[in-house]
Amino acid sequence: MAIAHDLVVIGGGPAGYAAALFASASGLDVGLVEESKLGGTCLHVGCIPAKELLETASVLRTVRHASEFGVMAGDPVVDLVISQERKQKVVDGLFKGLNGLLASREVTLYAGTGRLGVDHTVTVDGADPAVLQAPHIVLATGSSPRTIPGFDIDGTLVVTSDELLSITEVPERVAVIGGGAIGCEFASMLCDLGSSVTLLEALPEILPGCDADAAKAVRRAFKKRRIDVHVGVQVHGHDPDGPATTVRFGPEGDAGAVEVDLVVVSVGRRPRGDAAGLVGTRVEVDDRGFVVVDDRLRTGEPGVYAVGDVVATPQLAHVGFAEGMFVVRDLLGEHPTPVDPATVPWCIYSHPEVAFAGLTEAAAREVGHDVVVSSHRFMGNGRAMIVGDTDGLVKVVAEKEPDGRAGRILGVHLVGPWVTEQLGQGYMAVNWEATVDEVAAFIQPHPTLSELFGETVLSLTGRSLHG
Repeated sequence: MAIAHDLVVIGGGPAGYAAALFASASGLDVGLVEESKLGGTCLHVGCIPAKELLETASVLRTVRHASEFGVMAGDPVVDLVISQERKQKVVDGLFKGLNGLLASREVTLYAGTGRLGVDHTVTVDGADPAVLQAPHIVLATGSSPRTIPGFDIDGTLVVTSDELLSITEVPERVAVIGGGAIGCEFASMLCDLGSSVTLLEALPEILPGCDADAAKAVRRAFKKRRIDVHVGVQVHGHDPDGPATTVRFGPEGDAGAVEVDLVVVSVGRRPRGDAAGLVGTRVEVDDRGFVVVDDRLRTGEPGVYAVGDVVATPQLAHVGFAEGMFVVRDLLGEHPTPVDPATVPWCIYSHPEVAFAGLTEAAAREVGHDVVVSSHRFMGNGRAMIVGDTDGLVKVVAEKEPDGRAGRILGVHLVGPWVTEQLGQGYMAVNWEATVDEVAAFIQPHPTLSELFGETVLSLTGRSLHG
């Protein structure tokens, strides 16, 4: 006989456990099925371990430049074994906390693979075999790293993010294939750790989806750090030779080549749309692997939702959190406002960091906005000079009013020191549809990095202070 719940969630990553926790807090009886570890990719082989290793790289970079501040620390050496131990301690602490939180909320956990069948029946195969049934189901089966032809993942010479985040030795020479957010983070991290890095991107610019000026600022900073960036190039395979390999790239017949000790394939993530069975249901999976949903994240099967990486929205943990909470409110009949993919916050933890919310200048023009823009560079910011990190800029895109003045803020784009921690006010400005005049009226503390945002907005009013 099936075990009854009010809601069954298949998948315990950020989107899935957010739905489970929020539903439990709303008074629902929740069952959560997870085939591996609670926390999913984000906690175990994604956001958290990547940022921990990026922090190791940041500390190493800081110590290398300590003499500029009069602190004589000598030539630092990184021990990735110790760093990996620290990373695992952080992951384990968060994992333990998540398990405890779910238990305190009385969410029933099932260890195994959940398969959705007819009549909202979920069969769990694995350590805790069971048959569950609920009026509402949430599919949160996540994603896995994409691979490309000619680069079979062997875990030693050719790796994805899954394997890279567990390395204990710094490779001397690395090729990173893919110049998106994850690829740029890995290229930046490996460069700081001491690797010679070649970054290969098929599109005309790195960081697709970012504002063009932001992407150019990162590429300039990478060039200064001697990261060898190639854009608009295809990779054609690699030729192993003992512990090294030669990666071929560029136009056919005129390909370049680079010999490396490690190839990192970072070309995005593949949704696991078919991972939950779905036999006998009206849930559809498209040819890319995404579960098909409407703007309220409802599938073709009444009462069944899909959230997180498995749907065609930004593959970000915080978007998964928001979607998990949204579907709970929707199934409870609270009529929440859908998550708008165009205005969610993005953070990239390379050096320099990147953060943005809202429309790029090009996207704003493409959808018909007449815009005015302003940008200011961190090189003139006092706090940036104090911390010794002046690469980057703040760019604000605003709607142009009929009288020519700047009106509503459409997009905020940041590149530079700690901008991932500075995005909050820009994100709120975009999502509250605030105008330039409204935001410019607020006082920015001095000296701070965040006052550059205020300065940039102030300049759009027609009367700037320092810029």
